[in-house]
Amino acid sequence: MVYDDITELIGDTPLLKLDARVHRLEHVELYAKLEMFNPFGSVKDRVAWAMVKDDLDGIVDKRQTFIEASSGNTAKALQVLAATRGLRLAAYTNRVRVTEVREVLHLLGAEVHELPGLSECPDPTAPNDVFSTIGAVMATDPGAYYRPSQYTNLKNVEAHFRGTGKEIYDDIGPVDYLVGGLGTTGSTRGAATYLKEHNPKLATIGVVSSRADFIPGIRSEAEMWEVGLFQPDVYTEIVPVDSGVAIDATLELVTRYGVLAGPTSGATYAAALDVLRRRAGAAGDRPVKAVILVCDRLEPYLSYFRKRRPELFGRAKGRSLRDLAPAEVAGTPEITPDDLEALDGQQVLKIDTRGSMAYRIGHVPGSVNIRDDYLVDMLSQGLPFPTSTKLIFICPVGELSKRLAAFTRQAGYDAASLAGGIVAWRDAGKPLESSPRG
Repeated sequence: MVYDDITELIGDTPLLKLDARVHRLEHVELYAKLEMFNPFGSVKDRVAWAMVKDDLDGIVDKRQTFIEASSGNTAKALQVLAATRGLRLAAYTNRVRVTEVREVLHLLGAEVHELPGLSECPDPTAPNDVFSTIGAVMATDPGAYYRPSQYTNLKNVEAHFRGTGKEIYDDIGPVDYLVGGLGTTGSTRGAATYLKEHNPKLATIGVVSSRADFIPGIRSEAEMWEVGLFQPDVYTEIVPVDSGVAIDATLELVTRYGVLAGPTSGATYAAALDVLRRRAGAAGDRPVKAVILVCDRLEPYLSYFRKRRPELFGRAKGRSLRDLAPAEVAGTPEITPDDLEALDGQQVLKIDTRGSMAYRIGHVPGSVNIRDDYLVDMLSQGLPFPTSTKLIFICPVGELSKRLAAFTRQAGYDAASLAGGIVAWRDAGKPLESSPRG
């Protein structure tokens, strides 16, 4: 079949019936909606196109720049749509936490702005959040930007109502369970709304990461409040999944079904198995029908798997921060702002673990900036510092820095954490240095 434009390939993705000999769910037909077959590789292709297509002629005529809060698949799709029409995308995010995702966005030509803010050690001193920053940028040059706003735009939901949900129903009829990861929540909310029109007893299962964990593409239990499209009453149950479980389930999707899915889809599959084993009952004279949303592909997340499961890549599995026992962290030395200030001139290395923008805005004088995820990589290979040097780790509020210090002490270093982090330093009235943008 011949197509005239790449956008004609968005939607109408395959629905794969998963082999019951693998999942072993009795009286259940389990299907995977393979959204990675969209042309740019993810479920977000539908959303990106739906949000801009009606206004595209005007956007092109005005030479507007897309501006969006995204650190991944939505940004990728918007950038391709922009580039093919001679436009640009400015993507704003608190952190692109997967290396390949950042590199793909840069390769495609996107402007990626990583702000301070959310990380494993949240920074309450962050001067801007993503949404207020976007508003401020747009205000500086009215009319120059077009903001799709995936977290609040109802076209996100509509794309999955008329697309994903209808396609599933057209393929297999009424569905009993729909299971999907929660990011913007557009895919689950839109598809579930359509499917519920044909089966009011539909159970909609949302999947999030465990509270202190990270799975690319979905939010944690603690983050759903900031999603404008999120409607809790859409969901029969919201299931938290640990990243280790998600990785195991991803590997099963890949090796047992041949579905080269990313970790969000692994989390979704794991949650589906859990829920169906607990909840699935007879559906009259037919098997229970359940659908999982497979949102993207495996390849962009290899660094995520490599960090968490190095043995899968032929590397020895060492200890990680996640392996530290609470007692090991609790016994780690902390240093007060006054004591840290008194160490000036001594052989001490102060390491600020925040993002580069937060560091530039204000940091402890004389500290160096090594972002937390880079530090974790370095720790796995051995820090390039002499063990005679005292290390002081500094993070926003002193939580992550304490774990880093505990881990480093096990490698023979004299390490401590700044108690209370940069917040305590600032609140004690200590001076902050700023750095020009490099």
